[in-house]
Amino acid sequence: MVPDGRRERVVANGTVRAWVDGWVVSRGAAPPVVEAWGYTMDMGQAQHVTRHVLGATEDQVEEDTVREVADAVTGAGVWLKVFAEPDRVTPWLGDGWWIDPEPGYLMSTPLAGDPAPPVPDGYRLRVWSRGGVTRVLLADTDGALAARGQIAPTGATAVADQIETAPAHRRRGLGRFVMGTLAHAAVTQGAETGVLAGTPEGRSLYESLGWRVEARLTSARCTGRAQTKRPGRD
Repeated sequence: MVPDGRRERVVANGTVRAWVDGWVVSRGAAPPVVEAWGYTMDMGQAQHVTRHVLGATEDQVEEDTVREVADAVTGAGVWLKVFAEPDRVTPWLGDGWWIDPEPGYLMSTPLAGDPAPPVPDGYRLRVWSRGGVTRVLLADTDGALAARGQIAPTGATAVADQIETAPAHRRRGLGRFVMGTLAHAAVTQGAETGVLAGTPEGRSLYESLGWRVEARLTSARCTGRAQTKRPGRD
């Protein structure tokens, strides 16, 4: 039997892999490359060239590992995702890194087979799927964006991504509607568990829907430094 603490870490690490697998589908990134310390995904964008994601979470995140990966990154636009709070991770990164001061949250929830929620009055709904991603668009009567989101099922798990409600349409339950519509779409495709990386602002919405925090998340972007070597590539 796995001790309680160890079991929680196993679950969290499985959630990290599920998030990585769904995120690359959602964003159209290259398939993840498995590293000794986690995963590497190429994006090919000027401000998001490549992303390194450590596989450990919370108390299992080791300073030496973070320093090794960070020190090997030299190119501007390379991102590093570490599942621990920024106050702990920031001193390990050194010069040449911009660190988001607000923590993100790796979250998960069982997906129930609830019916799709009714469209809120005064809004127009479009739902479509392409390339393994289901997108939800809720527009105002004049066609302006009210809320949106997307979800990428990858087998038993599905990653919700880019959930957004326009400022003028907040506090009307539209985020809850989008999440319910995405969850329904994922369940119809065989997903049983939802995973996402949420912001502090979004956390309250997700928790009200039954999502729970698996780990905190530090996001850092390299701004460019002297050449050394690429992590995990001899």
